[in-house]
Amino acid sequence: MVIENVLAALNELATFQTALLMMIGVAGGLIAGAIPGFTIVMAVVLTLPFTFGMPAVQGIATMVSVLVGGLSGGLMAGILTGIPGTPSSVATTFDGYPMAKKGNAGLALGLGVWSSFFGGIISAILLMTLAPQLAQVGLEFQPWDYFMLVMFALTITASLAGKNLVKGLLAGVVGLLVRAVGEDEAVGMARLNFGNDALLQGFDFIAVLIGLFAFSRLLHDVRDPESAKRRLSGGEKQFTVNIEHLQAIKTIFKHWTLLIRSSLIGVFTGVLPGAGGSIANILAYDQAKKTSKNPEKFGKGTPEGIIAPESSNNAVEGGALMTLMALGIPGDVTAAVMLGALLVHDIVPSPTFIAEEPVLAYSIFLSFFFATFMMLGLQSGMLRVFVLVTRVRMYMLAAIILGLCGIGVYAINNIEFDLWTLLWFGILGFLMRQFGFPLAPMILGVVLGNIAELNLARAMAITTDLTPFVTRPWALFFLIIAIFSAVFPIYQNNRGQEKWTLFYLPLACFAAAVPLFMMGGLPRPTLAALVVLFGVYTLWRRAQSGWKLSPAVADDVTISEE
Repeated sequence: MVIENVLAALNELATFQTALLMMIGVAGGLIAGAIPGFTIVMAVVLTLPFTFGMPAVQGIATMVSVLVGGLSGGLMAGILTGIPGTPSSVATTFDGYPMAKKGNAGLALGLGVWSSFFGGIISAILLMTLAPQLAQVGLEFQPWDYFMLVMFALTITASLAGKNLVKGLLAGVVGLLVRAVGEDEAVGMARLNFGNDALLQGFDFIAVLIGLFAFSRLLHDVRDPESAKRRLSGGEKQFTVNIEHLQAIKTIFKHWTLLIRSSLIGVFTGVLPGAGGSIANILAYDQAKKTSKNPEKFGKGTPEGIIAPESSNNAVEGGALMTLMALGIPGDVTAAVMLGALLVHDIVPSPTFIAEEPVLAYSIFLSFFFATFMMLGLQSGMLRVFVLVTRVRMYMLAAIILGLCGIGVYAINNIEFDLWTLLWFGILGFLMRQFGFPLAPMILGVVLGNIAELNLARAMAITTDLTPFVTRPWALFFLIIAIFSAVFPIYQNNRGQEKWTLFYLPLACFAAAVPLFMMGGLPRPTLAALVVLFGVYTLWRRAQSGWKLSPAVADDVTISEE
């Protein structure tokens, strides 16, 4: 059955037009990712309107290609200019730029390109093998479980805002309120439209996305004459760099365990709703430094400092797409845009999605896989294009991008109100950036608000009893991890300073094991027993050390849009 689905998906993708669109998508994603400020999310949302007239397989494959290209494009700017092209390539600059300044830019780019390639391939393989299994688990979910899953997604997104926990929660609430404007899908009543017919239709999801991310970023980049006239290269400097492929591959094979570990960190981070490449990038770099035999070389141009972050950020989207396709919950903001694309084509991701739409599902798997190979082939050519783009002033880029934003938004529904939505949310996004409010929780609030509301309505229609929200194993599991994820920033800030932080991890293990035991069967209680044993072992280790407080070694991580 799997082979038949793969062959059918290959038949859909193996057309000249689809292959050409995928190549254009990868090339566009590479350039978009390389331009600081032009994030992956911006590239994907600008691509979305152009895919409306395409068949579902072709449109989704094109967007996946842009996504894969964008994930790899950020390393070019980070290594050559020291300015990360995307938030998911921040840690790449820590060692990539110093290596380039030493005269090894070709090797640094080669390490980044091939690490991205291997990370993407590992992620694609896990996506194809684990997503169907995760979908089987998702079939157990009832409305109470889905509602608590959305609450967990919003909580962990806000908690990853680091010290800005309150601001992250407020941003998520604003996103839920924005989603509530218009007609209630459950009962068909008007809400929060204040008698305005335009507001009755609600805010278009894509217009909100482009306004919050693209337009607000453009406003930020040209906020004053000095920044508007700035060039990416910082002057008239031009680059003449050739990627050293062979030497890079040899170096990566010497650190193959680091590559695999960092890729798995990326996949795991992608599965967590709202985390994204910016988190995986920094976590993988942090773990690489901790486990390295020469941690003192980090920040001075060591290959390990490029391999770890680049393999992890390319592996993220495999995990994010995994939860999207198996559960209907986007793993990050970019996956949320992919959800919007599927909805436009009348496809609703859910635990039954892979079984009901096997050709489309496996087309997404394979397009992610093939786009990774295309990225490898196009990277050198796009590097030369990026060198030319570095000489363009920001106000010129902003004008072109803003024009594309307006055309794309209006082309969706041909409604003038959507352009006003773009303007309003662009200004709101700019103000949120200025005052330190993360945008990702708000976007996920807009995306997940409908899922939460519909499942809450279904749960209340079945029974008005609220106990299933805490007595059903999956609902209780998501509630427990949501509470611990909300407390995590407080734990992180006090780690190594307060005694109670020594008990945070063991308590989390004991609490999470309870619903796993409740699920019955053999595998899950066994997993619960292992989790409990790990918690007991952690307590024993800390008792052996005399409950000594150890200083926190991980820097605070703040979520950022992709």
